[in-house]
Amino acid sequence: MIKLYKTYRIRSYVNASHAMKWKDGVGEKHTHTWELICEIGSNDGEMIIFNDIDKAINRVTTYFSGKFLNDLPEFAKKNPSLENLTEILFNLLENSLHEINASLMRLEVGESPTHFYALTSSLFFGRDE
Repeated sequence: MIKLYKTYRIRSYVNASHAMKWKDGVGEKHTHTWELICEIGSNDGEMIIFNDIDKAINRVTTYFSGKFLNDLPEFAKKNPSLENLTEILFNLLENSLHEINASLMRLEVGESPTHFYALTSSLFFGRDE
């Protein structure tokens, strides 16, 4: 018999700008509407109220909204790339979701409708590593 993994899938957006850091300098500042697709699991198997999930996600996304990522302390020593942004968002969202007894299983962040980067927790595969 197969085991079902039950998750919630929430889509949200953040408007923020960045300029890539290259070996020979900093690129041009430009804005993205970053699309976040969060796949979330309940830590105890109980239902999670969508409003609670939205609040947990908004606690994180509000911080980045309208900002120039290069100016944020999270990017003081990191390039504000899609990959680094996704990793930072994953950690912040995971912490916020723990407050409602949930875990972030997978996060996809897109800088355009066709370009996404994804991180998947080992919990997604049924492993607590």
